[in-house]
Amino acid sequence: MANLQVTSSSSSTKPLIHAQNPARFMIECKLGAKASEFGGTTFVHPTTRKLSQACKSQAIQAVLASDKETHASSAINGSGLRGKLNKVVLAYSGGLDTSVIVPWLRENYGCEVVCFTADVGQGISELEGLEAKAKASGACQLVVKDLTEEFVKDYVYPCLRAGAVYERKYLLGTSMARPVIAKAMVDVAKEVGADAVAHGCTGKGNDQVRFELTFFSLNPDLQVVAPWREWDITGREDAIEYAKKHNVPVPVTKKSIYSRDRNLWHLSHEGDILEDPANEPKKDMYMMSVDPEDAPDKPEYIEIGIVSGIPVSINGKELSPASLLTELNDIGGRHGIGRIDMVENRLVGMKSRGVYETPGGTILAAACRELESLTLDREAIQFKDSMALKYAELVYAGRWFDPLRESMDAFMENITKTTTGSVMLKLYKGSVIVASRKSPYSLYREDISSFESGQIYDQADAAGFIKLYGLPMRVRAMLEKEKGN
Repeated sequence: MANLQVTSSSSSTKPLIHAQNPARFMIECKLGAKASEFGGTTFVHPTTRKLSQACKSQAIQAVLASDKETHASSAINGSGLRGKLNKVVLAYSGGLDTSVIVPWLRENYGCEVVCFTADVGQGISELEGLEAKAKASGACQLVVKDLTEEFVKDYVYPCLRAGAVYERKYLLGTSMARPVIAKAMVDVAKEVGADAVAHGCTGKGNDQVRFELTFFSLNPDLQVVAPWREWDITGREDAIEYAKKHNVPVPVTKKSIYSRDRNLWHLSHEGDILEDPANEPKKDMYMMSVDPEDAPDKPEYIEIGIVSGIPVSINGKELSPASLLTELNDIGGRHGIGRIDMVENRLVGMKSRGVYETPGGTILAAACRELESLTLDREAIQFKDSMALKYAELVYAGRWFDPLRESMDAFMENITKTTTGSVMLKLYKGSVIVASRKSPYSLYREDISSFESGQIYDQADAAGFIKLYGLPMRVRAMLEKEKGN
């Protein structure tokens, strides 16, 4: 029988078998993931089968390891229908697609399959039952890892600091999550000795690009298998039939309402009636936020503390990145904050319509942007905003580990080093309204900006400035007048 041990760094479980050198588990304080390393302790236990609910403490560290009997029965000898791979690490959700990919990989590549599941804040309900599902699908191992703090600290916060927004609306929720998952897959592949990685992304979406560019950047020697670009399965009905044929439990019915992707930053909705941009989303579709019409009639004020462009506290209470975002999701959600309905241009060329819920992220974006109005001058804001467009484009396109994004991130870190202070926001029925902002590095001077007379700014100086500033326009007008005569 396959066995699962879940523990955490705060667990009282006695030490089991460390899968790697503890020195590698140090977490870097610097924002932005730069290289691939297996962050977090993995334990292997020969007998324990219980998936502990304690996995939501500091880190989920688990391996579903086959015992000798299971390993012997699941080992695949010889080549598959499409070639031979030894071991493949599969990005695994436990849903229909990835459940059928497990037997498909075994059948077509004659390989063992290690299922990898990342917790990026999608909720404990999506992690329950994975042991049984992976085992029933034919996997030889299941690795589960809590990436929530890493996701927010090293991926979300750099994008937030950069002010990265794709096509005016999208706060890059899925785009930021894919590289942290893919990076962890590369680490797991090294740990288990896999020669390939696989994902369940379709050939029409952006995620296939995001996963594979990360694989290429961190380990170009890994082979990549993308079943949706290879197999004959054309839809969910075909997948269900394949699952039944291979005795894989079917986790869904044939009718699917929405395609959703959830992490700690956002929840996306696609498909069904949303495929027609003329259709208004149904009220019961939303899961993270109440309808603004049903939100409290009384506004709520919150203060966001920021240090060097990075949020650190709510109402004076310092929190870890994941904890801070979790609390803001709850606060923003009950006020109907952060609903976005947009038609976007996918990287692969087509347009798609999606609805996003980003309650906490919308609050943080408003706070960081507002504080910059105090701490950055005109040229800095304009140049930063222009770079933010390219930064968002790179992240959306899956180029997280591109040297260009990393170099731009260094600029963002430097330009926001004085963006420290706090912003008071009023939340009311879907709106985020700035109430106040303050910073010890504020460039705003009341003695200069006041309409009252001041010693620093002499209003008479404006006349000469305007003449020089407007000289090109004046010269052009003089030329046009001469030509007209």
